Amino acid sequence: MNIESTPSTALSPEAIAQLVQGHRQFLAFLERRVESRAVAEDILQTAFARGLERGAGVKDEKVVAWFYRVLRNAVIDHYRQRSTVERAMEAWTREFPDVQEPEAELRQEICQCVSSLLETLKPEYRKALQIVDLEEGKLKDLAEQTGITADNAAVRVHRARAALRRRIEQACGTCAVHGCVDCSCEGSSGSKCGT
Repeated sequence: MNIESTPSTALSPEAIAQLVQGHRQFLAFLERRVESRAVAEDILQTAFARGLERGAGVKDEKVVAWFYRVLRNAVIDHYRQRSTVERAMEAWTREFPDVQEPEAELRQEICQCVSSLLETLKPEYRKALQIVDLEEGKLKDLAEQTGITADNAAVRVHRARAALRRRIEQACGTCAVHGCVDCSCEGSSGSKCGT
């Protein structure tokens, strides 16, 4: 078999030039179909990389039409993946047992302590916890209100909870670890939980 007769695995320089010239139109096409410019740019960049890898055999005069099909498929894949992530997050939240509400007096005491610590967090963490935990919203709500993706919202809530947990451990010392509910303690030396 003659190796030189095997088809090329790359687009021609002319085809690549056509794709580069169409960058703005491709981006506009994607922006109308996805939730943000950042997502559109990510999809376009990935599609360019895949197109360069898999574009063998596409005729120069048909490369733009072919690339629009690549972009349509990329948009469909984006929404499939997003839907899968949202379903996984909802399933994950359903795994938790029903939350038992603490008595009103205890809830008020906890809320005052946590609220004061919440104010020490970065604004984006504070907002994430406000929407998802205090207002009992969904990650989708946080994503819509802050202009980020659902995946980024999940990461932000996770980091915000970790930051709040660290603040609680700093403020309440051993009480945070052992679970006493005397929020008037000021660290392990002033702890009243008897540990």
